[in-house]
Amino acid sequence: MAQREWDESDVRIRPNKRGTRPRTKDRPSHEDAVVGRIVTVDRGRYTAIVDEDTPQERLVVAARARELRRTAVVPGDFVGLVGDVSGRPDTLARLVRVQERETLLRRSADDTDPVERAVVANADQLVIVVAAANPEPRTGFIDRALVAAYDAGIEPLLLVTKADLKDPAELLANYSLLPLTVVVSRTAETDDDGAAGAGIDARGADGASAKLDDEAVAALRAELDGHVTVLLGHSGVGKSTMVNALTGADRATGGVNAVTGRGRHTSSSALALRLEDSPPGSWIIDTPGIRSFGLAHVDPDRILHAFADLEPGIEGCARGCRHDAAAVECGLDAWVAAGNAGEAGPARLASLRRLLGAGAREEPQDTKELGS
Repeated sequence: MAQREWDESDVRIRPNKRGTRPRTKDRPSHEDAVVGRIVTVDRGRYTAIVDEDTPQERLVVAARARELRRTAVVPGDFVGLVGDVSGRPDTLARLVRVQERETLLRRSADDTDPVERAVVANADQLVIVVAAANPEPRTGFIDRALVAAYDAGIEPLLLVTKADLKDPAELLANYSLLPLTVVVSRTAETDDDGAAGAGIDARGADGASAKLDDEAVAALRAELDGHVTVLLGHSGVGKSTMVNALTGADRATGGVNAVTGRGRHTSSSALALRLEDSPPGSWIIDTPGIRSFGLAHVDPDRILHAFADLEPGIEGCARGCRHDAAAVECGLDAWVAAGNAGEAGPARLASLRRLLGAGAREEPQDTKELGS
């Protein structure tokens, strides 16, 4: 019997239940993607402003592409968008690319958490907002925010609100030797007829007015014009009130719990808003009141850079000195004892060593998490 010859036509291939299209790791380049600035993120939807400062400017809502599912996208990011980028109601684009960031403000849940959380991208200024009273200011929070700002290459400013309730001189003495711009704001509650108070009105969600000192608002605006600025602070310190005055927005404002001394959370997500009557590119990003601001992502050697009043003292340190509470013959002790860091020197050194100490963390607040 003759042996049969076989060829490829005799091979039977079972159909692939998952489809017959070959898989590839190559991704499209999306060269036609339009670029937008992320202004807010809400439950997996990303709102971006496209064709900024042109007649075609519009807001586009997008969903993140699968390949970016592990990439944090935060307000301030410049992203590539494809699909329906018309901005018409009920349309959804696809976010396919995150452009290289100039700066990134980061935090961790606490000082022992290795996971970084992106907060805001491409900001060049950080306004640290604290109240002179109600709630009481914490120098530990200010110091943490300063460390995060310097680490990210962002210029910090300090805004002290509610100075009509308490003189902030004692608080500000801690930072008198730092190259830090400080703006002090006062508020006075008024009724709907404006019977009391003077200045710029920033109306809250309850219909009441919060009159801000117009000189303070003007001074802060002068610092913000032409910049992308993020506001950072605990709930109840007046971030949203100031944002309303600067942008004409209607961000809800809240009070402070009389029992706990903690602010009532109002802003639920970070939101980028334009400054009114300011040069193009002037944006302010309001963030939710923070619960904690860990610095696990910051190299301990860089923490000292936020203490410019203490840093020269390390010249008297022995090689390998860690400058923490366990350090022996640390040059910072002699520097402070000689009065080179001013009257606040001992308190400043204690704050630095708390940040350098293992397991240090900011006192928790009953507010939303901040960052992605």
